[in-house]
Amino acid sequence: MLVHWIWLAHRPAVNDRLKAALLEHFRDPEAVFFADEAALNPVPGLTPEAREALMDKNLMPSEEILEDCRRKRLGVLTLQDAAYPIRLKNIPDPPLVLYYKGQLPDFDALPVIGVVGTRKASAYGLTVAKRMGYQIGKCGGAVVSGLAYGIDGLAMSGALTAGAMTIGVLGCGADIVYPQSNRALFRDVESYGCILSEFAPGQPAAKWTFPKRNRIISGLSCGVLVVEAPERSGALITARLALEQGRDVFAVPGNIDIPTCAGSNALLRDGAIMVSSGWDVLSEYQALFPDKIHREDGASHQRAYPDEVRSAGLEAEKAPPKVAQNPRIPEEMSDLKKNLEKKSIDKEPWEAYSDVNATLSRLSSEERQVVQTLRGGQRLVDDVIAETGMTTGKLLGILTMLELKGVIRRLPGKQICLK
Repeated sequence: MLVHWIWLAHRPAVNDRLKAALLEHFRDPEAVFFADEAALNPVPGLTPEAREALMDKNLMPSEEILEDCRRKRLGVLTLQDAAYPIRLKNIPDPPLVLYYKGQLPDFDALPVIGVVGTRKASAYGLTVAKRMGYQIGKCGGAVVSGLAYGIDGLAMSGALTAGAMTIGVLGCGADIVYPQSNRALFRDVESYGCILSEFAPGQPAAKWTFPKRNRIISGLSCGVLVVEAPERSGALITARLALEQGRDVFAVPGNIDIPTCAGSNALLRDGAIMVSSGWDVLSEYQALFPDKIHREDGASHQRAYPDEVRSAGLEAEKAPPKVAQNPRIPEEMSDLKKNLEKKSIDKEPWEAYSDVNATLSRLSSEERQVVQTLRGGQRLVDDVIAETGMTTGKLLGILTMLELKGVIRRLPGKQICLK
């Protein structure tokens, strides 16, 4: 029953991975609800606090949440529903329940791109975010973001202008407009897209809710685009989660003298895919969504207007809920960074790729391994990962170096080939 899904989804002291383990063991939340202490014993990772929460069989709070959903016209989507996005279901810690307003899209049939960045964005960043959101929408993509002021809000505004499906994932209940300055954007997304949240109606934003919601943004996406982000940023948390979930990470190059670009520029240094247009992003997925993605060559005049820049600046000066953010580059990205640091980008001219043996002698063993996989012709990046056994981060770093050396070139649809 739906009430049991809500009961399990909101058990205190039971983290998302433990909820997934409980479902795997008992098959459905109703069975978890009726399980006694002895039945819980085989489930690994149960803390005393989690066990106590699972022994609380009071359904009244869950019934009140259901009544709130009816009264506030919120839809409820559970992990077992056919409409639940498969991409999100396949992450290690999917939310058991999603509350939503607006029209629920067929996520898995769409090239969904997460667009994230700093709240304290420069005028350049705001303009680029709006333009990228518009171009992604015009090329057939859907944009998912956090409805925050700054980069998130401008990207969503651009996507709405393009008439694209736009999804806002909140760090509070789906019935709460947050931040209040984005009320008009919230209403537009509700009317022409979808508002999503794993938090119950009425749940206010808190310092821990924003990092938690970031895994949903990346989990719904084929890839995540970071437009502008400082070194300590929630956007970098989303990028890290995207990598851990096997998603692509894109970044827009920023001014090296602006601190709010330091994090996104670091992503580029460590192997993220550099992009300068919405087509650069969506072309990576053209082979997966041939009927959805199309190139829009028309120039986009989308820009952040002075009132949008001023509004974002005023909101950034306010103190939002402090988010415990200490993003770290995942292990595979750290290895990638070390690999890049060992190699000099100032190189002697590279001859045309004609003498394979001479070329191979100049490469590292891992670079040679990648080149060998490409000798038969162009390949999907995912196929090269599978054949070489390398992590995504390591392979991206190697591809960057091979591209700099003039050995390979990238093709649309996440394909690569020898030059």
